[in-house]
Amino acid sequence: MPDTRRPTPTRTLRTVRDLVEAGLVSQAAQPALEDVAREYATAIPPAFAELIEHAHDPIGLQVIPDPAELHITAEERSDPIGDDALSPVPGIVHRYADRALLKPLLVCPLYCRFCFRREHVGPDGGVLDEAALERALDWLRAHPAIGEVILSGGDPMMLSPRRMAHIIRALEAMPHVHTIRIHTRVPVADPERVTQEMVAALDTTCSLWVVVHANHARELTPAARASIRRMQVRAIPVIAQSVLLRGVNDTPEALEALLRALVAARVKPYYLHQLDPAPGTSRFRVPIAEGQRLLAALRGRVTGLAWPTYVLDIPGGHGKVPIGPAYLEAAGGTITQVRDPQGRPHRVEEGGAQTLPFRAGEGRSPSLQDIPTSSDRDPNETAGEPDPRRTGHRA
Repeated sequence: MPDTRRPTPTRTLRTVRDLVEAGLVSQAAQPALEDVAREYATAIPPAFAELIEHAHDPIGLQVIPDPAELHITAEERSDPIGDDALSPVPGIVHRYADRALLKPLLVCPLYCRFCFRREHVGPDGGVLDEAALERALDWLRAHPAIGEVILSGGDPMMLSPRRMAHIIRALEAMPHVHTIRIHTRVPVADPERVTQEMVAALDTTCSLWVVVHANHARELTPAARASIRRMQVRAIPVIAQSVLLRGVNDTPEALEALLRALVAARVKPYYLHQLDPAPGTSRFRVPIAEGQRLLAALRGRVTGLAWPTYVLDIPGGHGKVPIGPAYLEAAGGTITQVRDPQGRPHRVEEGGAQTLPFRAGEGRSPSLQDIPTSSDRDPNETAGEPDPRRTGHRA
């Protein structure tokens, strides 16, 4: 039989003509896709293109443009999670009190068709110049409450090792910064870019974590696993985030395969994101209720090591919240009702549990400082018999 496999591209596919010549789209589709190309960038590195069997397989869907991207629904927004309003200076997004995003560039190794920053990223997005980068770093220096800096973009691993090392050294020199996180698609999209020079640039006395974005088990190729391993052998912990996507990982089998492939590569699944409502992405949307059922189908079926937190980034910049399936059905008094992974109800006795007071208005949950120590207790109070005079104790 003749070999009908497509030849592996030798360079990144960036134009509709490139896609036609690579056999990924038909010539008849070219005019409609040129309209899409005028709005959104395309880039598919050879290592990722090699995984595509056809335009609508779980890999092709993620990166091959489609005319549906020009259909904008009412709920879609150009800045779905409110980055722009939370950017005090170019390159910085400050959403949470103790951490900030640093976006040194807006270039990616590939451009996902569902990206929540698709209105901003692209080959013309460029890199923060020296002056702009220094202003962003100065903002971080001036905010001692920031303990964690997340490098995002674009993809920070598209930086040169020299520039990456410069940024890491600058963050490391800030006494209040103790954690650095790098969010990247490079290890699965273009694994050869994870060179020994790049890994050496990540060396730091801070706690540094790499968060790999992968959405399908087939992305964890031998080359991708080798690129991840180059970081792991330098004691860099690697975790993963994924987006729940229609046609990519929206079945129990596909999601289970992804989670198992990550754990097999020594990568802890961290987040499973509900799709952000970026323009032209409705074809990828999976309803939250369906996502909850999907995860519930895997509870008890996959190890807890493989269990991600299913999260929604509330549109408008209001932050992430967990939206996974709930197993607690009712809580009150000394009885709590829960359901097990098979959906069977159970009653749990909590007669000996002690409820701690929550100080309204402090904006925090009870901490270790709220827990009474032996020196705080009334001498008449014995274990299991709380003194009803103490705040928060039930008589």
